[in-house]
Amino acid sequence: MAASELYSKNVRVWLPDAAEVWKSAELTRDYTPGDKVIHLQLEDGTNVEHKIDPQTQSLPYLRNPDILVGENDLTALSYLNEPAVLHNLKVRFIDSKLIYTYCGIVLVAINPYESLPIYDSDIINAYSGQNMGDMDPHIFAVAEEAYKQMARNERNQSIIVSGESGAGKTVSAKYAMRYFATVSSSSDANIEDRVLASNPIMEAIGNAKTTRNDNSSRFGKYIEIGFDKKHHIIGANMRTYLLEKSRVVFQARGERNYHIFYQLCASSHLQEFKALKLGSADDFHCTSHGRSPVIEGVDDAKEMHSTRKALSLLGISEAYQIAVFQILAAVLHLGNVEVKDSSGDRSTIVPDDSHLTVFCELLGVSYQDMAHWLCHSKLKTATEVYVKPFSKVNAINARDALAKHIYAKLFSWIVNHINAALQSASKQHSFIGVLDIYGFETFDINSFEQFCINYANEKLQQQFNMHVFKLEQEEYLKEQIPWTLIDFSDNQPCIDLIEAKMGVLDLLDEECKMPKGSNDSWAQKLYNTLLKQKAHFEKPRMSNKAFIILHFADKVEYQCEGFLEKNKDTVNEEQINVLKLSKFELLLELFRDEERPTSASSTAMTRPGRAKTDHKKTVGLQFRNSLHLLMETLNTTTPHYVRCIKPNDLKAPFTVDPVRAVQQLRACGVLETIRISAAGFPSRWTYQEFFSRYRVLMTQKDVLSDRKQTCKNVLEKLVKDQDKYQFGKNKIFFRAGQVAYLEKLRSDKLRRACVRIQKTIRCWVARKKYLRMRAAAVTLQRYVRGHQARGLVRFMRRTKAAVVVQRNVRMWATRRRYQKLRQAAITVQCCLRAHMARQHYHKLLYEHKAVVVQRRVRGWLARRRYRRALAAVVLLQSCVRRLIAKRQLKKLKVEARSVEHFKKLNVGMENKIMQLQRRVDEQHKENIQLSERLAGQERSQAGESERLGREVERLRAAEEEARSKAERVPSLLEQLSFLRQELETTRGEKEAVEEQAKTYKQSMEQSLAELNAKNSLMNSERNNLNQLIEEQDLQISEIKAEVANSQQLERDLREERSRYQSLLSEHLHLEERYGDLKDEMRLSVQGTRTPGHRRTDSNYSSNGSEGTQSSGFPEDSSVRSEDVTETAVDMPVLLKLQWRVKELEQDNQGLRRQLDRREDAQINKAKEAEEQRTAGRAELDMEALKRQELESENKKLKQDLGELRQSLTEDCGSPAPPSPGSLPYTVLLEQLNTSNEELDMRKEEVLLLRSHLVRQEALKHKVSMLGEGLNLKDISEIPLPSIHPRKADSSAPDVHTLNEDGELWLAYEGLKETNRVLEAQLRLQDRTHEEECEDMREEVRRAREDNRQQQQLVAQSLHLPQGARVDASLQHEMTRLTNENLDLMEQQGKQDKVIRKLKKQLKLYVKKLEEFEAGVQQESVPSLLAHRASISRKEKDFQGMLEYKRGDESRLLKNLVVDLKPRGVAVNLVPGLPAFILFMCLRHADYANDDQRVSTLLNTTINSVKSVIKRRGDDFDTVSFWLANTCRFLYCLKQYSGEEAFIKFNTPRQNEHCLSNFDLSEYHQVLCDLAIQIYQQLVKCMEEILQPMIVSGMLEHETIQGVLGAKPTGLRKRTSSFPEEEAHTVDSIMQQLSLFHASMTQHGMDPELIKQVVKQQFYIICSVTLNNLLLRKDMCSWSKGLQIRYNVWQLEEWLVERDLISSGAKETLEPLIQAAQLLQVKKKTEEDAKAISTMCSSLTTAQIVKVLNLYTPVMEFEERVSVKFIQTIQTLLKDRVDSPMLLLDSRKIFSITFTFAPSTVALETIQIPSSLNLDFLTRI
Repeated sequence: MAASELYSKNVRVWLPDAAEVWKSAELTRDYTPGDKVIHLQLEDGTNVEHKIDPQTQSLPYLRNPDILVGENDLTALSYLNEPAVLHNLKVRFIDSKLIYTYCGIVLVAINPYESLPIYDSDIINAYSGQNMGDMDPHIFAVAEEAYKQMARNERNQSIIVSGESGAGKTVSAKYAMRYFATVSSSSDANIEDRVLASNPIMEAIGNAKTTRNDNSSRFGKYIEIGFDKKHHIIGANMRTYLLEKSRVVFQARGERNYHIFYQLCASSHLQEFKALKLGSADDFHCTSHGRSPVIEGVDDAKEMHSTRKALSLLGISEAYQIAVFQILAAVLHLGNVEVKDSSGDRSTIVPDDSHLTVFCELLGVSYQDMAHWLCHSKLKTATEVYVKPFSKVNAINARDALAKHIYAKLFSWIVNHINAALQSASKQHSFIGVLDIYGFETFDINSFEQFCINYANEKLQQQFNMHVFKLEQEEYLKEQIPWTLIDFSDNQPCIDLIEAKMGVLDLLDEECKMPKGSNDSWAQKLYNTLLKQKAHFEKPRMSNKAFIILHFADKVEYQCEGFLEKNKDTVNEEQINVLKLSKFELLLELFRDEERPTSASSTAMTRPGRAKTDHKKTVGLQFRNSLHLLMETLNTTTPHYVRCIKPNDLKAPFTVDPVRAVQQLRACGVLETIRISAAGFPSRWTYQEFFSRYRVLMTQKDVLSDRKQTCKNVLEKLVKDQDKYQFGKNKIFFRAGQVAYLEKLRSDKLRRACVRIQKTIRCWVARKKYLRMRAAAVTLQRYVRGHQARGLVRFMRRTKAAVVVQRNVRMWATRRRYQKLRQAAITVQCCLRAHMARQHYHKLLYEHKAVVVQRRVRGWLARRRYRRALAAVVLLQSCVRRLIAKRQLKKLKVEARSVEHFKKLNVGMENKIMQLQRRVDEQHKENIQLSERLAGQERSQAGESERLGREVERLRAAEEEARSKAERVPSLLEQLSFLRQELETTRGEKEAVEEQAKTYKQSMEQSLAELNAKNSLMNSERNNLNQLIEEQDLQISEIKAEVANSQQLERDLREERSRYQSLLSEHLHLEERYGDLKDEMRLSVQGTRTPGHRRTDSNYSSNGSEGTQSSGFPEDSSVRSEDVTETAVDMPVLLKLQWRVKELEQDNQGLRRQLDRREDAQINKAKEAEEQRTAGRAELDMEALKRQELESENKKLKQDLGELRQSLTEDCGSPAPPSPGSLPYTVLLEQLNTSNEELDMRKEEVLLLRSHLVRQEALKHKVSMLGEGLNLKDISEIPLPSIHPRKADSSAPDVHTLNEDGELWLAYEGLKETNRVLEAQLRLQDRTHEEECEDMREEVRRAREDNRQQQQLVAQSLHLPQGARVDASLQHEMTRLTNENLDLMEQQGKQDKVIRKLKKQLKLYVKKLEEFEAGVQQESVPSLLAHRASISRKEKDFQGMLEYKRGDESRLLKNLVVDLKPRGVAVNLVPGLPAFILFMCLRHADYANDDQRVSTLLNTTINSVKSVIKRRGDDFDTVSFWLANTCRFLYCLKQYSGEEAFIKFNTPRQNEHCLSNFDLSEYHQVLCDLAIQIYQQLVKCMEEILQPMIVSGMLEHETIQGVLGAKPTGLRKRTSSFPEEEAHTVDSIMQQLSLFHASMTQHGMDPELIKQVVKQQFYIICSVTLNNLLLRKDMCSWSKGLQIRYNVWQLEEWLVERDLISSGAKETLEPLIQAAQLLQVKKKTEEDAKAISTMCSSLTTAQIVKVLNLYTPVMEFEERVSVKFIQTIQTLLKDRVDSPMLLLDSRKIFSITFTFAPSTVALETIQIPSSLNLDFLTRI
């Protein structure tokens, strides 16, 4: 098409810019051919004119439409040019925070300089198995593509990671290796860890801090990860290239040496490093050149720990590690050796140099020899040998060369040992290589290292160009379109310039062989040889010591200085000889046979057989050979490219420097890929996608049934130039820019259609508006005219009324004005008179105050003069006294100097001192008393003086007041007369007011009394209500506390159940893994057979108890021999797995014990409540009996008292009562006292008897049911028949009588006794708990002891040879298994003894029960006899049992479990039939009282079900069928267990079928664990079926066809991707869900269990859909949100149809619903951000931000989400506490609960069909 069609007005183009490289502009005029300038407007509004080159006529690059910006693949852009690539990368990196972008087959990775949550294991799982073009670009996608091609094409792969320092090459390679280690699980569980452990070691010895990168790799490496035929990792091999040895002795400012040196210095305080005599890194020259010894955020001591841990993991022993660190420390000390000038060109080393001494001690070499040869060299001629001294500079260079040589040797040794540790004994089938190599480098000064690096990049770029061209050619041939040879830049001339004969390297090697070769002579040789012959070689204008090579990326000027020395890499041979004489084993190993090549993986890649010559090869030749070997390896593999880009030099996160980015894009070959793609057909569409997108450009007659022909016709009509497109078999290929042109046509067509729609709608709207306005105008006119008429009448009426109003108002206003004037005159007069009176008063007051002030001032002046005089006198006295004191002091000093005076003074000094001390104390006391008296007198005097002062002031004030009052008497007399008149008038008014107040007071008092009464009533009501509210609050708080406790218990139970089920799953997984390992061992062992113990499958029953492990099939319990040979068996791994299984079994047992304790606690609580109720009933009976006894005793005593009184009265002969003091009265009183004492004794006896009975009653409920029968027999011996209800009622005393007899006190004592019994029970429980804790501690102790023994074994075995290690491991394993079997046999013997003892007790109880029944029969209790007789008859009538012979268990389970087909049973027979049959057989074994048959049947059933699930675990019907039957079997065991919690749901007939002889409650947990295992397998099976359907059905398939059309993507998926599978829809997902539901329903699964399965299904759908949505930019659009919401609605309707809405499945879809809503809501203002924050409650902050970053417009009217809006969202959500994980855990399994569901099926009605082949079962 013509340029005028493309370069029209409003079209955007790219202009070159110095700062931004490219700047966007927009055409303001149409361009016509022949114009010399283009008129443009920049984004900032500036108008510019762009001149067109008249020779080339090249126009500016066109800018892609906004809808194409942000593409995952750069080749999908319509306009493929440098500014488009740069802009697309910037938009993805800065706006969308996406660091990965495809560019054809290249993955462009930009270093974000920030940690991103996109490398977790869930991300790896999301990319595993996906096609490369289906997900967003990622390093994991490239790794998955390589792994997939290796597995499918059986071809080796390679991933080439390149980029400049700081671009992230090492990290990308590390994540690729981590991906392989994760997705390819190996049979050797340790190999992945060993492969990953090589990374920290190589980073420590090969990485360093540079100015561009804190962890820069200073060497290149190629790691081959080996795989076996099953595509599992079996080993790895590493090759290294061009280690930067110069860094060992020199670093630029701001850089560091290799990390290992700083890690050593940071760990120098450790005991094992004391002998190395290290210190701070600043103390050594080798680590202090850069003056930057610390990396921010890196702890070198911790890194050292990680390095040592990795070395240990790779099998390098502690001794070797210390030896390695010893050599590294020696290198540090060697760098500190000081060389001094001696004389002339000589140099020496100071004797006893401390660092050289340490160096020699560490390496075990001679100090004198090393000091000598560091300063001398040996020259050999044909006849003589000369020793030549070194100058100081040469000696320092020789010292540094030796340090570099030692470090390089150690580096190679470590690499060889890593390769040996990663080498596998099994054969490698294929490999994936990861090449981490330096990118193209150009600095201000480029030397030999940059030359080699750029040479390697030239070779890699050539290989890259050939591969890209090959892929393009294959694509065209596949689609059968004509193609022409694409011209691409071949850099073979540049490579020939470097490596061909007489090339740069050849001339360098030749100059190195010359005796007097120098850098200058080599430069002249380069100019003479290459300057005119090679076009890619140039000479700088201003230098004769440099040369320029035109590389594929840029021109690079190399300085010749140092080329020869670095290429020779010479070391003083005598220094090496000194090192070879060392006694240090590792040093000898490094330099042993130096002429022999190290290995194929070392830096010098050489061939064997040429050792002597290869040793003298130059570095350039070695590097060229190793590079050729690398290229041969890469050419035999399928390459995958990762280009790492460093966005800026400041290491700022998510910031792009355009100049630096473009330099790297040009250097790494990305733009070359773009150029090759643009030269062909970069845009590719399928016919269906093209038709769907550009249907709007077609008319109705253009649409044919053949989509391919339709697209051809439309393209021929729209694009006249047929060279711009080609039609392939399945795709349409477009030239660059054609998709943008079609998008322009489409948008123009849509714009014209919109204009037409707008025109029609606006016409319709305008006409509707006109008609409405006309009708409104007519209506308004009608109402306005009526309103005007009514207004006229109203005006006339108001006018007449206004005249009347005016007249009255004027009169009122005049009168009011007169009254105001009069009142104002009176007010003015009053104010004037008041003002004059106030003035007179203020004058008098002012004069009085002046007098007072004068008096106070004069007094103050007098006091001040007195104080000054007093101070002067005191000062004068003090001076005089001081003078006298000084004189006295001098005199005393003179006297003190004489000895006699001193002696005189000392005579009696002590007594004097004591006396003086006493006198001082007495005087002190007197002073205190005197001071107190003085203070009292002062206070009294001060009070008196104050009183007198106040009196004087009062008198003065009275005098002044009298004087003033005398002056005011005349005026007051006038006022008095006036006031008397006013008083008379006021008195009358007061009397009237008092009368009114009295009446008002009476009424108020009456109302106040009424109000007080109401108030008191309301207060009482309020108090009652407050009391009620407080009680309710207390009740509510108690209820809330109970609810909170119950909720907490429920949460704890759910968490415990979830943890238990996860542990059980891990235990089962490890158990299966262990079984597989045993099978592999058994198959792999060859040679001499040695007998040994082998555990069978029956030993691994999942119940974890000892009783079930000893049973199983007869053939499985036999002991078989095992082959043991010295094959490659990793016994430490086997021991570790076995130990892990044992730990999990112990955890499993501990969890079961906890559950058992909880169940026991619940049962104990129920028993305690029942005991309390029974104890209460017994207590009431005892109390009734006691009351009757006391009443009879009281009656007897009253009768005796009456008789005694009567006899005494008769003896006295008078009816009067005896008087006090008389003989009868005394006798009566004594008799009464005796009776009272006897009564007290009886009460105490009764109390003791009652307490004893209550204790016996409480203890009765702690024994078994038979024991309870015996206790009831004892209770029946109490004479209860003598107590009749009627007599008890008639003799019941009232409350007062009960209190008088002490009944309440007795009841209280009984309650206390009951409490004591309960406390005893609690103490018993505490003791039981303590015993259990002690048992657990003992188990922990035993586990630790076992762990210690295992560690000792492992430590011992590591020092043994391979064969002896295997023998020792097997011997130890056999010993351990034998001990375990002995322990189990001992435990089984103990249990057998306990069972025999219980059986004896049972027989004894049966005998006592028969005696009890005989005793009851003799006492003629017919009801009890009839009841006992009925039980006997039922036990004789057994129903619902199946009889089988001993040994038929295997036959039964083979027909019923192993060979059973679920579909036939589920459709034709009773649901759960196998479970019922097994339980009926179990009932017969229970009836026969055969514990062996019961145990065998249960264990074989469990093992058979496990084997079926393991063998057919991928069949949903099978797994679902056995989950339903396992649950039914578990429910049958509970339903017929005889426990009260379960039998209450049974019918009387079902209760007769309960198990009678055995308690199988232990097997409840075993079967529950089995059901959990089957449920987890069911979830895995569902996940495998649903996984391929979810993404296609929920995201990719358009349920609502043609909503908005698909965005143009270019369809540049990899040719290696899997072929297109059948497209799934949401209907197919629902159809699959319906099949699941129908299958579970047919199998008779419990409805509650079905709900839990459905909830898990919906969670799988939600997690997989949301995870793919978060990883696919093309799915985040408005239309896709609409599709998702429609699909979710269909799933919800499916739930409603099957009445599963209450299962919680809908809630699991909430994150997906909110993500779909987030795609559709408005995303512009702050209010929108707040609405989103409120709406997306189920999404994490990371997920919300990720969706907003990925949001991609599909149509022109959509807009991208601004960065400011995303920042607002992050600010609003910063306080939200949620998971930092980006993806949902799609492998999460909800904890399952098995709710007891009793069956209504009667066992006696079940019929066994003949199709099951169970004829050997007999139905009783």
